[in-house]
Formats: sequence, structure tokens, C-alpha cells
Amino acid sequence: MADAAAKSTTREITYREAVRAAIRDAMQRDERVFLMGEDVGRYGGCYAVSKGLLEEFGPARIRDTPLSESGFTGAGIGAAMGGMRPIVELMTVNFSLLALDQIMNNAATIRHMSGNQFGVPLVIRMATGAGKQLAAQHSHSLEGWYAHIPGIKVLAPATLADARGMLWSALEDPDPVLIFENVMLYNMSGELPEDAGAVNIDKAAVRREGADISLITYGGSLWKTLEAAETLAGEGLSAEVVDLRTLRPLDDETIMASVRKTRRAVVVDEGWRSGSLAAEVCTRIMEQAFWDLDGPLGRVCSEEVPIPYPHHLEQAAIPQADEVVAMAKALMGRE
Repeated sequence: MADAAAKSTTREITYREAVRAAIRDAMQRDERVFLMGEDVGRYGGCYAVSKGLLEEFGPARIRDTPLSESGFTGAGIGAAMGGMRPIVELMTVNFSLLALDQIMNNAATIRHMSGNQFGVPLVIRMATGAGKQLAAQHSHSLEGWYAHIPGIKVLAPATLADARGMLWSALEDPDPVLIFENVMLYNMSGELPEDAGAVNIDKAAVRREGADISLITYGGSLWKTLEAAETLAGEGLSAEVVDLRTLRPLDDETIMASVRKTRRAVVVDEGWRSGSLAAEVCTRIMEQAFWDLDGPLGRVCSEEVPIPYPHHLEQAAIPQADEVVAMAKALMGRE
């Protein structure tokens, strides 16, 4: 009876549908919330996230925009300063570079440059990552670049619950929040409680407990890392998997607690290795937990090439579970 009752409160849902449910929920909660971006209306979004929302909420709140990332991101900043709660959708992280001036020089700085007189409560969503054979100009992972910028918060939902719950938390933030949705997660499905709602966007999450080594990751790499942890378990190694969830500010407390527990760590990051978010995490571990380590840190990142179009080369360029296993075993002296 208890199982039946629990089952009745959940439903099968995809990551894409979870994001759509989050947008719908936000628009029903607050009339100031609106969505704008290229093809978000009649086409339903390039990844079909906003499909059906135009018919439900109308063109005043689901706004198709011209191909002008800088223009409509700037409009979003102005709307946020004017009291609205805009959600700006940038098709892919590569295109977001056309709006980088608006994000970095305006959204991230206005509170500071105005002496705290004005804030920019803006949410920007964008797709990131490789695996769809969309070639280099649509497939990079640049969230680590944005995590470099003070004045903004950077989120990377990897689970259905986070895809459903992070948006409302982001909209309640008085400052700009960027949400990076990995393209390989949109078709992921699973059970999600009907009453799933806002989630904590200040804390990382331990997705798997372990004792021998910490595997620290985020976004699309989470599921490959969990697969690696399962493989390691079969070989007698207990890996703890930490999902960063929020890339700026990083949750040092959870990271260090895991490292101090296992005394070894591998950071898995779909960004390029040089100047990566993985480099930042490793440096923080060295600064805060060096004397707790039993061995060197390891990184598994993307190859330093523009992401290739051919499937086999694309897969070879981005982190895979077997590479995580190999790195963890090397650090454990189990090669």
C-alpha cells in the first residue's frame, strides 16, 4: 500500500519536460515572468523545451526574437532592471559569446557600479556540451568561462529534480543567474514527484557515497561519472561522486568534506583542460585540503581541440566513463 501511494505521487518525465514544467510553473506563479529568445515561440525552442507554451501563455510572454543575442539579452537586462523577471534563452553556449558584453559588462556589474542602487534579476538559460554531432560552433562547454565572472551565479542542473527546481530558485535571486543545460540530458527520463519544486542552489550534492576516492563533476558528465563509480565498485574501489550543481559560487564545504573523507580526488569536466573549472577545483583542494591528501589529484577533461563533427571523433574528444575509471585506478596504484 505504501509503495502504491508513493508511486502515485511520481510520474515519468524527461529532462526537457522538467525544464518546460519549471518555466510553466514560474509563469503561473508570477505575471512578471516571461520567456524570450530565438524560436522559443512558434517553433517551440531548438530543443523543444518551450513547445506549447506560446499557445498557453500568448506572444506577450513567450517572445520570439530576431537573431541578435546581444540585443535581446540587453533587452532582458533592461526588463529586469524595470521590475520584470525575464528568462532569456540563448540557443547554445557558443552563441552566447555574442551576448558576452551584455552579460559581463552590464548584467554582472550594474549592482556594483551603481553602488547597490540597481540589481539585475535576470535568468539566462542555454544549452551546452557535445554529443549531438552539431560540430564545433554548437558543441562546446564554456560554463567554466562564465564561472570566472563575479556578479553572476552559474548553475548546471544534471538531474530531473534540478532541471525542474533550479529555475524558480534562480528567479528569486536578486542578481543574474545563468543555467547551463547539457544537450545530452534533454532526452533523459525518469520518475519525478508531482510536487517537485524549488531546490537549494547554494550546495553541491553527494550523488553516491564512497570511501576510497572522490569523483567531482557536474552536468552531463555526472552520469558518466556515476557509471565509472559503478565499474570501480566492481573492482573493489569505493568512489564517492560529488555533483557540483552550482559552478559559481563553488560549494567548497562539500568538496573538502568529501576529499578529507576519501583523501584522493579526480575532477571530471567537459570543458577544455587548460584554464578549466577542473583546474579551479583542483587548486582549491590544494589550498584547503593539501595535508589531507594521500596522493596527487587527477583531471579528466575534453581534448584541446574544437569539438569534431564525426561521431567517433566527437566521443573521443569529450570525457568518457572508461577514462574516469583509468584515472581513478592510476591514482590508487591499481593500473
